[in-house]
Amino acid sequence: MEEIIERATRVVTSGAWLPQVARSVRRTYGAGMSEFGTFGDVHVAIDDDHVATAEIRRPPNNFFDLDLIDSLVVAFGALDGEPTARAIVLRSEGKHFCAGANFAGRARGEEPPPPTNPDGSPRHLYDAAVALFATRTPVVAAVQGAAVGGGLGLACMPDFRVAAPEARFAANFARLGFHHGFGLTVTLPGVVGQQKALELLYTGRRIKGDEAAEIGLVDKLVPLDQLQSAAHELAAEIAASAPLAVTSIRETMRGDLSARIRTATDRELIEQDKLQQTDDWREGVKAMAERRTPDFQAR
Repeated sequence: MEEIIERATRVVTSGAWLPQVARSVRRTYGAGMSEFGTFGDVHVAIDDDHVATAEIRRPPNNFFDLDLIDSLVVAFGALDGEPTARAIVLRSEGKHFCAGANFAGRARGEEPPPPTNPDGSPRHLYDAAVALFATRTPVVAAVQGAAVGGGLGLACMPDFRVAAPEARFAANFARLGFHHGFGLTVTLPGVVGQQKALELLYTGRRIKGDEAAEIGLVDKLVPLDQLQSAAHELAAEIAASAPLAVTSIRETMRGDLSARIRTATDRELIEQDKLQQTDDWREGVKAMAERRTPDFQAR
């Protein structure tokens, strides 16, 4: 697992924002450890109760891409090596936890260039996803607004999810003519069971926080104004336990999760690449951008 994170770290630290990250971490180490550092669009702070808060700062939608997931990998990897951090709260600034990938931007022709490793070889977002699942510190997600598509995949990475009733969850891939990704093949059935996962994946329907809590997708449902404090309280309870024991228990319970995520994302990527060549995919993305019902033709 350490090798996976190290590879992702080498990729991220080749970016232009590395000097700012390094200065931030070194400066805050000498200032009481309240501010841990900034990793791309992810800001990290550590409280006295050993709870680290990692906040995604891409408001209002917090769309995800390879840069963001790589940033989370490096941030979480750094926290894995920080003895004062025993649990992490993953939250987002703005209206939504994560509205997935910016498909509407792609519909307007805003396709980013294919990402590469420092040696020029192709790199995919799912390489970073595998590394993220390999990190060792327990994570509690605080979910407000939308956790849709890949955003749902990101929400399923943490050990627990705390959400507000207004939160919305959707595996909307089939409504786009697309295959699900980010390891949802493994994580979603693990959280809600196989049959409910199939229903969510086949229909692509959105569910609100109360239904998400009923099916086990959300562990705690709290009013929106209590969301951050409730997520922090759960993380603090975890951090109050013996850290070596928690790490040991987590490794036992998660088992070969990162390896299973790798196998799942390999298959998911093949199917996604295949479906991206279809008229249904183009129609799904176009219909979403135009806020209308898609007219799929099975071709």
